[in-house]
Amino acid sequence: MAKRPSNHGKPWNNQQISQLRKLADQNTPTRVIGLKLGRTEDAVRSVASQENISLKPTNQSPYNRRKK
Repeated sequence: MAKRPSNHGKPWNNQQISQLRKLADQNTPTRVIGLKLGRTEDAVRSVASQENISLKPTNQSPYNRRKK
């Protein structure tokens, strides 16, 4: 059985939401955000959706184009 995260079942506080927003702005992967906040990936995605926080990576070139 998988180990539960440290904040499993606890409500999110404003500090955690602001940290989520900051990590999402820095293009941090969802799994890493979950580990840092002691939450599951699904919990991070759920709260990000509720708070209108985009978890999509930015500053990446589409279709893996590289300048030669």
